Amino acid sequence: MNIREVVLDILLELSSQNEYSNILISSALEKYNDLDGKEKAFIKRVSAGTLERRIQIDYVINQFSTVPVNKMKPLIRELIRMSCYQILFMENIPDAAVCNEAVKLAKKRKFQSLQGYVNGVLRAIVRGKERIIYPDRQTAYHDYLSVCYSMPLWLVEHFCNAYGDELCELILQSFLQPGAVSIRFQETLDEKERERLITAWQREGVEVRKSTYLPYAVEIERSDGVRNLAGYEEGAFAVQDVSSMLVVEAAGIKAGDTVIDVCAAPGGKTLHAAAKLAGTGQVISCDVTPYKAGKIEENRDRMHMTNVSVKVRDARTADEELVGQADVLLADVPCSGLGVIGKKQDIKYRVTPESLQQVIALQKEIVGNVVQYLKPDGIMMYSTCTMNPAENEEMVRWICDKFDLEQVSMAPYMPETLKEEADKGYIQLLPGVHKTDGFFLAKLRKRPNCG
Repeated sequence: MNIREVVLDILLELSSQNEYSNILISSALEKYNDLDGKEKAFIKRVSAGTLERRIQIDYVINQFSTVPVNKMKPLIRELIRMSCYQILFMENIPDAAVCNEAVKLAKKRKFQSLQGYVNGVLRAIVRGKERIIYPDRQTAYHDYLSVCYSMPLWLVEHFCNAYGDELCELILQSFLQPGAVSIRFQETLDEKERERLITAWQREGVEVRKSTYLPYAVEIERSDGVRNLAGYEEGAFAVQDVSSMLVVEAAGIKAGDTVIDVCAAPGGKTLHAAAKLAGTGQVISCDVTPYKAGKIEENRDRMHMTNVSVKVRDARTADEELVGQADVLLADVPCSGLGVIGKKQDIKYRVTPESLQQVIALQKEIVGNVVQYLKPDGIMMYSTCTMNPAENEEMVRWICDKFDLEQVSMAPYMPETLKEEADKGYIQLLPGVHKTDGFFLAKLRKRPNCG
């Protein structure tokens, strides 16, 4: 098996269909499950890295190729891209080997006539990689950020406008850092039990870092999949980002509460809310398709949560059974996903200014429907995994004005380092600033005299 050919096929599929990269990479690794760990790691890194760095890679290729990247034949384009990634970002692979393997692949895939061209472009990059001319940081700062952090220019300008140049660069730097998997231990596990599991994972070569925000949260790297970790089958932990955990913390869930989670899959906040209820009350967990509902049920059963019921429901359509029932309403609405670009590189190439407007309209439609599920004095936790004021701060103002809700301080429930930011009733978490995904959460209360 030629592992570079596996990478090439993944990249070609990505360029020709709408499937997400993580799904294609996972499918390829499952198909070639007999490959060893190093080969799998190579496939994953080169596939994801070539996608992640595509803007920078294309910029470099265009300095050394007589044919612009967008004019190349698709197979040659992806072959040169993946080879350029190896030359620029993988120091442990000899440049000569990269060039030779690319030429062999061009021949194998019936592009013999372009072998010389592929070889010439790649060897020119090897010779000139220390002299690449990037946009000037002083005179063309946004262009510099776009190329050097491989972010579409309009998104660079969006982040700079929203958060300023300095924070924008911190965010872009964070997106390119190796990602870790966040895990939430069952809160019924005491510290000794958590330490026993952590020790077992470390014996298997897993790197573990404890969260600075929550005592039951850790980040892991270098695992062979969370399903293979000790404690997974027993329901000792769930995969959930700390930002999502903070939503449930901030809600102030009490014993006996009814919690409704309206866009719940795969169920992280649902299960966390159920844990907070400690066997009392109920969590009604909803999502739009049987597949998504099935994911919630799968995780519910593994985590042994008996106080969770799951419904297939479109959050835009009223469910009369839920009207006036929620002590806590979890509304983690569909969003542009700009806060998780570091984990899902596809997002930065798929999102457009037009799609931002479309998702805002969808958010308003969902909130306009589900707000009726709140009891008087009930709490809505509005959240998104994005960094866009129009979807976040501006949306909160719209919700409060439209439905007579009020912002409530989250400070009493937040870790010490976030209390000041959370006192106003919402917080925008930024990668590179906070140790989480880019995430927004707001706590809103339905006024008692409000219907």
